[in-house]
Amino acid sequence: MKRFGVEVLVPEWAAPSGVSALATTRSGGVSRGPWASFNLGLHCGDDPDAVAENRRRLGEGLPESPRWLQQVHGSGLIHLDDWRAGIEADAAWTDRPGQVCAILTADCLPILLCDREARLVAAVHAGWRGLAAGILDRVVEQLPVPGEALLAWIGPGISAAAYEVDDRLRQTFIELDASLAAAFQSSRQGHWLADLKAIATHQLHQAGVLEISDAKLCTASDSERFFSHRRDQGRSGRQASLIWLDESTEA
Repeated sequence: MKRFGVEVLVPEWAAPSGVSALATTRSGGVSRGPWASFNLGLHCGDDPDAVAENRRRLGEGLPESPRWLQQVHGSGLIHLDDWRAGIEADAAWTDRPGQVCAILTADCLPILLCDREARLVAAVHAGWRGLAAGILDRVVEQLPVPGEALLAWIGPGISAAAYEVDDRLRQTFIELDASLAAAFQSSRQGHWLADLKAIATHQLHQAGVLEISDAKLCTASDSERFFSHRRDQGRSGRQASLIWLDESTEA
């Protein structure tokens, strides 16, 4: 669907009234070349002026400008009250209506969370490094509601069919949890197809989050709609996933 003149996806999940969320696609902006056209990432080689214009367009349809994170593939979580420009974190949450949690991805998983009573929302950047570092468990543990009270949406990310990894990465996850061997399918000698969404789903379940919706969209296989770092060999823009409590929602 189109919103404020750009193409966006609206998650299909059981989020309560008072929670709003969307994910951008690569359509509707002014960037050119590998970053065409709605690139929202500042540190991927695009013209900063083009990114600024794209971010301005996005902000027109939101209650406030997104509070962008300096993502480092770690497990850091902040409350948006503690946000400052350039802060390093890979997840953010808020219980303040109107504050917009936002993350950027181009194959890693964007995971949005809310509670069933519309008291809080969170956004998580979950690539393999973040998943291995326990970002999902840390986020759920630090939010002021039990995992069972949360709903999760897994947005566009690389699918197992497009994500081949080596023995070392597979072993990293098996050493964390032997049951995660099921998320890897042999592709050729010493290589495996890794299902990040299956890993994330398992880890969310282990943290107590039982209701999980999956957009079932692969960034690497849909070049018309999504940027993909792996498909485009590192010369790629970034799409955003965003979530907020509506201004009418009482914290």
